[in-house]
Amino acid sequence: MIAKKPKLVISTGAGMSAESGISTFRDSGGLWEKYPVMDVASADGFERNPALVHRFYNDRRKDLLKAQPNDGHRGLVELEKWFDTYIITQNVDDLHERAGSSNTLHLHGELMKVRSMTHPERVYTLDIDHLETSPDTRDEYGDPVRPHIVFFQEPVPNIEKAIELVEQADIFVVIGTSLNVYPAAGLLHYVRRGVPVYYIDPHPATVPQSVTVIKAGASEGVRILTEMLTKDRK
Repeated sequence: MIAKKPKLVISTGAGMSAESGISTFRDSGGLWEKYPVMDVASADGFERNPALVHRFYNDRRKDLLKAQPNDGHRGLVELEKWFDTYIITQNVDDLHERAGSSNTLHLHGELMKVRSMTHPERVYTLDIDHLETSPDTRDEYGDPVRPHIVFFQEPVPNIEKAIELVEQADIFVVIGTSLNVYPAAGLLHYVRRGVPVYYIDPHPATVPQSVTVIKAGASEGVRILTEMLTKDRK
């Protein structure tokens, strides 16, 4: 009988993709220093100036096409050899998927997708030849579309799925996040008692002593984590 793989649940933030050249929002030099957050990433901002918001995400898509998954992304794929691996990401890029991760749950939406404003269940994936949208963009039904992004002031529809995954975790890992963004930061509270927790970040936030902190960037941190988790499994 084949032994069941332990369930490894990994929560990733902006630091996961920083080495791929994706601009973070909150760090020094990040996007929020260049763009007022409530103008380009809030429900009110979209209502006030949808053209600006469309342009902002058009530019983010162009940046994303220049980026490639880093060794951290690829390292998480390798962990699937030993673990039943699930990724919960705050990132809106598709680098986890492009690296080959099998199970990725996006909390804050997906940059390469748009959705109907009148039928939100209609979600469309953009391609390299159709990256740009505007307030005039219509879907096949004639409905206007918007970025498939969870704006500030909007609920996070996948948070319940994320909580369920964390509650089932045999190992929980946090990578590249300040642990300041809720509700994602609150996922730590749903880890079962006794489950090992690892936190990878070059500038880690204060966490309980029971959490194993790996003070490193995503690629180096995932390499160290892999050694720790697989030393008795290889």
